[in-house]
Amino acid sequence: MTSEGKKNDQASMTLTGHLRELRKRLVVVAIVLIACILISLSFAPRIVKALTDLGTGMGYEFVYLAPQELLLVYLNIAFISGIVLSLPVLAYQVYGFCSPGLEKKERTFTKMALLGGTLCFLIGVAFARFVSLPFMLNFLIQFSKDVEISASISIDQYVSFLLTVFIVFGSVFELPVISVLLTGLGLIKTQWLIKARKVMIVVIFFVAALITPPDVVSQVMVALPMILLYQLSIFLSRLVEKRKKKEA
Repeated sequence: MTSEGKKNDQASMTLTGHLRELRKRLVVVAIVLIACILISLSFAPRIVKALTDLGTGMGYEFVYLAPQELLLVYLNIAFISGIVLSLPVLAYQVYGFCSPGLEKKERTFTKMALLGGTLCFLIGVAFARFVSLPFMLNFLIQFSKDVEISASISIDQYVSFLLTVFIVFGSVFELPVISVLLTGLGLIKTQWLIKARKVMIVVIFFVAALITPPDVVSQVMVALPMILLYQLSIFLSRLVEKRKKKEA
């Protein structure tokens, strides 16, 4: 066998080994995800009660309009909760698959990015739960004070609204981590973020108008943290660039 043939065989074996490792890690993620969903399903009624307590304390009443609606809400809650619970395992498997091809500094940077992303997502969810949502719900129910209309809300629509807000705020709070990661990889520059700031503010208010109820207060409650996070992203990206210059 020629040397070229040996190289091709070695390359194909390496690719096969990577595919086998990827398959094993995907199987682990799938098993953990299914287990987390099943566990979350047993806690779904408690989670729904915790979410509805936020609204009932302000005068909301909740109903379900179809026989299967409450069951579907439980399944939806279990699915999303299962994904959130399995995120650490997913992050670990992604890091384990990519780490052999990374240098020591890159491994440390990847670990910090994964940990920082998880923490920022949880902070975003907590901010939505304890700051934004109480303000939004209280503001919206004020419109029923002067009229004889009770706030009887479909449980499916209510939970969907809350989950959307949680996911949006969790994703928005990932902005600094994404900016630092892209700056560290050299894909974006701080100067680009500064130049695009005015345009991004307009885009942020447009996105806030799409994902919030049609009132100015809710839009501002979503847009203001996004603007502050964008400014934080500029600050962190500048620090990363300064560190890269010193190392160079």
